Amino acid sequence: MFLETILLAFRAIRRNALRSTLTALGIIIGVAAVTALVTIGNGTTQSVVSGVSRLGSNLLSVRSGEPGGAPGSARSTARPFNAADAAAIADQIGGVKAVAPIASAKVTSVVGNENWETSVAGTLNTYFEAGQWTLASGRLFTDGELHAGNPVCVVGETVRQHLFGKSDPIGQALRLQRIPCTVIGLLASKGAGAFGMDQDDIVIIPLRAFQRRIAGNVDVDFINVAARADTATAKVKRDVENLLRERRRIGTGQRDDFSVFDMTEISSTLSNITTVLTGLLSAVAAVSLLVGGIGIMNIMLVSVTERTREIGIRLAIGALRRQVLAQFLVEAVVLSLFGGLIGVAIGLSVAAAMAGWLNVPFVFEPTVVVGSFVFSGLVGVLFGYFPARRAANLNPIDALRHE
Repeated sequence: MFLETILLAFRAIRRNALRSTLTALGIIIGVAAVTALVTIGNGTTQSVVSGVSRLGSNLLSVRSGEPGGAPGSARSTARPFNAADAAAIADQIGGVKAVAPIASAKVTSVVGNENWETSVAGTLNTYFEAGQWTLASGRLFTDGELHAGNPVCVVGETVRQHLFGKSDPIGQALRLQRIPCTVIGLLASKGAGAFGMDQDDIVIIPLRAFQRRIAGNVDVDFINVAARADTATAKVKRDVENLLRERRRIGTGQRDDFSVFDMTEISSTLSNITTVLTGLLSAVAAVSLLVGGIGIMNIMLVSVTERTREIGIRLAIGALRRQVLAQFLVEAVVLSLFGGLIGVAIGLSVAAAMAGWLNVPFVFEPTVVVGSFVFSGLVGVLFGYFPARRAANLNPIDALRHE
């Protein structure tokens, strides 16, 4: 009996194929929009988390200036750090794996006739450990090069592509402004970071070389602190803040003139933001599902009116009211599920295209697909019930008289 009801529903839908397709269009658009937005939102969240993790796990970034700025913002007028501050953090705070003082500037780098403006960072070998950098070729700085401030450098993949092309940069000369520098290492590519910056667009030189030849001072712009895996970054952050307040003679009740950014907290905050935005956009897109449901109800009411005589005949020859109700309800559900199936396919296709365009991973979530499909079926049940009930409650005599 149920199979017969389904066959009757399909026959009625096929009889008005164009109208049925247009009726399902609202469901198709709604399901496609929800599927695409949630999929893209999940990919964006994963991209943010991955970008922060590429900066280094359990990483703290200590910067001069009052709290409230963001990593990468313009340098504050507050008193800068020095190498002794980084040494104190490494010596006096437990649970620290690596501490890297960093001084940086935008500098034009030149190789032959090629030039490229890039970020130059003066630092120590602990920079590579804190940021989880690996070498594609070459080596890191020796203790003698760090102590003497020799003009040697390690370059990122982006710099290699712009200045050296496909050739091996190891051993070649690179000029930073008017300062000659020998390339001793090439970093393995990391790609874009959490804030959209190209992490491979960098030249790294010994800290003393940067201070003497580029900056002309002994300032340190910021300090990267990597906590050990068995130590909570929150505890290390509090210890660093207390130590720096003491070293910078900040009294009780006075505002800090430095900021400590916990990359784990930043990752969690950004993930929460993208999740909330995805939910809001999906809720807006889901409104079109309700619009599609209203369209199904309207068309089913029209269908009941058109098929009044047919309903009257079925009731007159012995069909039960629940059978008539089931027939029209199944028609509405089939329309919704048909629209949901097409909508899921379109939504995933759009999400895949957008993921490639936005350069975020395509994250396929079966729960999103199943949820969208099930919700479209529920819309069919909800908005198809009233027309089906109206058809089942028709008086057979009145229905047979209908013209």
